[in-house]
Amino acid sequence: QVQLVESGGGLVQAGGSLRLSCAASGNIFSINAMGWYRQAPGKQREWVATITSGSSTNYADSVKARFTISRDNAKNTVYLQMNSLKPEDTAVYYCNALGSYYGPQIQTFNAWGQGTLVTVSS
Repeated sequence: QVQLVESGGGLVQAGGSLRLSCAASGNIFSINAMGWYRQAPGKQREWVATITSGSSTNYADSVKARFTISRDNAKNTVYLQMNSLKPEDTAVYYCNALGSYYGPQIQTFNAWGQGTLVTVSS
């Protein structure tokens, strides 16, 4: 009912920048929070950042002051601007969205994207 598609991953040198995008589509009624998570090789998935429908933001300590999350509500899209990248930021980055969609009745959803790989070389 709701699909998330990420883009913008790639290979970058340490100290560089990347911008990830995630677009939500489907029978969306509303999106409350959107966020980013990441999973490094051999590690568990961890939360990176969240933005609410009112644009309140929260960040993991490991990315605070380097990453910026933003959203375009009209486009149902969330972005993650990543600056001053470090090799330890290397991971598959996943987009997540919480909201509700049109079905036989309004129903809630918790959707995930397929992930986009970010590799930071030293």
